[in-house]
Amino acid sequence: MALATVLVQRARLLDELDQRVRDAAARSQGGARHRAGGDTDLSFLSERGQPAGTVAARTEDGRVTAAEVVARGGARRSLTADQRAALTGVPADGVPRTRTIPGLGTYRVTAVVGDGADVLAALPMAAVRDTVRQLVVTETVIAVAGIAVAGCVGAVVIGRQLRPLGRVAATAAEVARAPLDRGEVCGLTRVPAGDTDPGTEAGQVGAALNRLIDRVEAALVQRQHSEDRMRRFLADASHELRTPLASIAGYAELMGRDGARVRPESAWQRVGAQAARMTGLVEDLLLLARLDEGRPLETVEVGLATLVAEAVWDARAAGGDHDWRLALRLDEPATVTGDPARLTQVVTNLLANARAHTPAGTQVTVTVEATRACRVIRVRDDGPGIPPALLPTVFARFTRADASRARAQNGGGTGLGLAITSAIVRAHGGHIEVTSEPGQTEFRVTLPGVSGVDGVPGAG
Repeated sequence: MALATVLVQRARLLDELDQRVRDAAARSQGGARHRAGGDTDLSFLSERGQPAGTVAARTEDGRVTAAEVVARGGARRSLTADQRAALTGVPADGVPRTRTIPGLGTYRVTAVVGDGADVLAALPMAAVRDTVRQLVVTETVIAVAGIAVAGCVGAVVIGRQLRPLGRVAATAAEVARAPLDRGEVCGLTRVPAGDTDPGTEAGQVGAALNRLIDRVEAALVQRQHSEDRMRRFLADASHELRTPLASIAGYAELMGRDGARVRPESAWQRVGAQAARMTGLVEDLLLLARLDEGRPLETVEVGLATLVAEAVWDARAAGGDHDWRLALRLDEPATVTGDPARLTQVVTNLLANARAHTPAGTQVTVTVEATRACRVIRVRDDGPGIPPALLPTVFARFTRADASRARAQNGGGTGLGLAITSAIVRAHGGHIEVTSEPGQTEFRVTLPGVSGVDGVPGAG
């Protein structure tokens, strides 16, 4: 702004000076025309109205024949040869030009011809230059002062605006110092609510950092829970495998002693039973591992009504002391896309669970429902129900109704049946849930129909 002001003001002052120079040339030409003197007569400079510093000259073919300057007080002084030489060669076209006259300074000069009076007039540029110089100094002082004030105000404002960003950086540094690689991670420091205003850039950074810390903390907590589950799983699996291995080792030791009172046939029978138990446990663990990895299952169309009916007949043969019932409520064909062997395992596990944990005479009702949206298998019994403390973890691995790890004498399971059931159902794109209270327990398996998974079980 200062530079533009100076340039505009200088141009305006030069225009005014040029107009004055042209007016002076016109007066000089008029005065020279009406004077009786010759080509060297400059008596018209004695007229009133000639400002100090005015230069007038008579010219002939661009050559200065006479030149004088109006000194202070109105006195006239002739120009020297060097000064006249500086005015020589000015085109007589009436256009003002800048010339430097030795001893006098810089002038705006114009020359005109006509009516036998060829004259040259010049006015000093000192006033214009002084005015521009003063304007430059004034504008410079104002600009420097303005920049200094703006800098101070900007520093204060920016400093205040950056304080929240400093607190955000301090929060990030504190979180970075937290021991995230060990122990339970919770309660990480958050950016204060006052520094998370979405209307400011610093607030947006603070809010984004809080969201990042939330996700990091949730991921670390999930990792900790996964590690805890893995440790419990390894402990449970080790315990389950240790029991049959200890039994096999014990019978082997008894058979190796001299005079042992154990019949070989009985010992081998027990060893075989424990080996079969260990094999079943290992197979269950391998199945869970495959399902966790998301390995694809067989994909064929399966009729749930037939599959469930066969499973109920098998359960009736194995548990004749229970009242087994089958109900079909089919609005659509009860078909799904999946692995028939694994789906049979789901129903078999649920029926075996009902038979093992309910007393004789319990009524077990299996219902198959088929709607346009999904296929549902319900297994309901009127037994004592699942203990409320056990209900949240009923589908967890190695979960059993008795708190002890000892196997029941009637061949109780390892606690993997419902975990396998849940994993198989998820692999088929469905879900399983349970509700229980004394006198009524129901497992509900929901599976998509044939068109619900597009032939790709396990997509869920």
